[in-house]
Amino acid sequence: MLELSGLATAIGSLPHTDPREACDLVLRYLPEIPIWPQLPRRSFRENMYAQFSEGFPGVVLEGERIYVHRLEPEAESLMGSVIALLEENRVDAFPISDDHAAGLHAFLSRKGRIGNPTAIKGQVTGPVSWGLGVTDEGRRPALYDDVLAAALAKHLRMKAAWQEKALQALCPNTIIFMDEPYLASFGSAFVSLSREKVLALWGEVLGGIQGLKGLHCCGNTDWSVVLSAPIDILSFDAYDYGQTLSLYPEEVRRFLGRGGIIAWGIVPTQEEPLGREDLGSLLARLEEAMGFLERKGMPRERLLRQSLITPACGLGSLMPQAAARALELTSALSQALRKKVVVG
Repeated sequence: MLELSGLATAIGSLPHTDPREACDLVLRYLPEIPIWPQLPRRSFRENMYAQFSEGFPGVVLEGERIYVHRLEPEAESLMGSVIALLEENRVDAFPISDDHAAGLHAFLSRKGRIGNPTAIKGQVTGPVSWGLGVTDEGRRPALYDDVLAAALAKHLRMKAAWQEKALQALCPNTIIFMDEPYLASFGSAFVSLSREKVLALWGEVLGGIQGLKGLHCCGNTDWSVVLSAPIDILSFDAYDYGQTLSLYPEEVRRFLGRGGIIAWGIVPTQEEPLGREDLGSLLARLEEAMGFLERKGMPRERLLRQSLITPACGLGSLMPQAAARALELTSALSQALRKKVVVG
C-alpha cells in the first residue's frame, strides 16, 4: 500500500463554475494527491446524484429533479441491454462526459502538467446515497426496488472503473472514494436497510476499483459497518465527530492492523467555524481527535503514519474565497503533521 503519512487531499466539490480555475486551486494546495473538482454550481448535471446517472436506464433529469422512469417501456428493454454490458465488463460503455463533469475533463487535460503526485483521487456517489437520493416516478427510492438496486450498484461500479482508468493516464496510483452522506441516517426509522444489503452494494461498486478504495461519510454513523467494508481508507468528519471512531476500538484496531488509513476531515466546511479557526486551533483539535483512539490503545505513531488530512466534507457550499482558505489550511495541517511523522 502507498505510504501516505498525513498527505493532504479533499473530498470532491468546489464552488467554482470555471473548471480551469478549480483545477488551478486544487493543484496549488493539493499537489501530492490532487482531486478532480466536482462543480455543482456550474450545472445540476454536476450534482452528486445527477453526475453519475448518465446512461442509467430510464433516468430523467427534469429541471433540478432526477428520477428513474421505471414504467417507460423503453426503460425495460434498455435495462436489459445495460445489464448485459455490465456483465460483460464493458467499462468503455460507461463514460462520464464533459457535460456531467467539466472539472474531471479539465483535470484530465492537464496531463503532463500536474507534476509528480503520489496519487490522484477521484470520487463516485455511493450506492446507498444514490439509491436513496434518486427515486422512481412515484417518488419511491430506487434502492427499494430490487432490480433498480442491483442495476445501480453495477452502474456505479462501471462509472468508478471508467474514471479510474482515465485518471491512470495521469498517474498510475489512484484513490477512488465512494461518497455516502446518507449513511448518517443508517439505522434510523427513515432508512430501512440491512447491514448485509449495504455491504453487498458496496462490495459490488468497490469490486470495479483496482487502486486504493475509500468511503466518505460526513456525518455520524455505525462505523462498524463501514470498517467491515473492503476499503483501504475511511474518511470522516473529524471536526464535528472526532470522538465517534473511538466508540468502535476493536473495529478500528483491526482496520489499522490490515493497513487501513483514516482520512481526518478536520477542516470545517461551513463559513462561520472556518472563519474562526487557524492552523494552531485545528492542529490542537486534530491531536484531540487522535487522542481518543490513542487512549484506546492505538499508538500515536501508527495513527500519524496511516492518515490523510482533508476538509470535513465537500467545499461546494462555500464561497470561492472560503474554499481556497479551507484548502490552504488543509495543506498547512498536512505539512505540520508530516513533520511530526518524520520527527517521530
